[in-house]
Amino acid sequence: MPVGLWLGRRLGDAAYVLLRRRRQLALDNLARAYPALPLPARERLARHASQHLGMTLVELARVLARPLDATLERIRLQGVQHLVAAMTAHGRALLLTAHLGNWELLAAAHRLTNFPLSIVVRPLDAPWLDALAERLRRRTGVELIDKRGALRPVLHALRRGRMIGILMDQNAARHEGVFVDFFGRPASTSRSIALLAVRTRTPVVPVFARRDPDGYHTVVVHPALEPAASNGSETAVVELTARCTAVIERAIRETPEQWLWSHDRWRTRPPDEGHG
Repeated sequence: MPVGLWLGRRLGDAAYVLLRRRRQLALDNLARAYPALPLPARERLARHASQHLGMTLVELARVLARPLDATLERIRLQGVQHLVAAMTAHGRALLLTAHLGNWELLAAAHRLTNFPLSIVVRPLDAPWLDALAERLRRRTGVELIDKRGALRPVLHALRRGRMIGILMDQNAARHEGVFVDFFGRPASTSRSIALLAVRTRTPVVPVFARRDPDGYHTVVVHPALEPAASNGSETAVVELTARCTAVIERAIRETPEQWLWSHDRWRTRPPDEGHG
């Protein structure tokens, strides 16, 4: 769909120019993450990230307008053996992912694995976008779990032998998160996936989407993370959260123009910084 992707890039260009606050936030985040990168290079990267979001939006509209099989034909699955190994050994898995590539296609991609998927979601700020995302997710056959009060339904889903997909790359409120290193700076990060992994002894399998130059998408499944060394302790939760975040950072560094730099990832600050 070269015309559609061209339109998506132009939408991204318009958003980059018009949404000044988001543009500045992306530039500030890139300055934190890549301090050695010259300003013109950071500006190009921020614009490309905005173009990527525009293309993602066009692609999602296209997914809703076409048979699901047409979408699956343009998704490559890499490393599925790691998912099979985790599900065979444990009968359930926690899928660690991020707003990277066209992350919404991960819901569709689960159809290629033959394992049932539940995803933990929070309502999006824009009602029209939230409605679009929900239509897309339900069309792929996933089970949606509202982030608010998610613990009981997540535990129930794990007992039923499902995969649980959790996006873990956004800022967490101080009471929900722990501070771990992300691009060399402390970032308040949700402890939910590590807490579930430690308490239920469920493997954490990193899974990320990537947009390829030929217009296809690759979903990369990584080996399950090693279990936390001291099961049941807060130290184990923090340590596993840090390792999850390090895996996300490595994935972002591979395709930085495909991550959501316009999100205020470092908004919540440690108490000793005196604000946040």
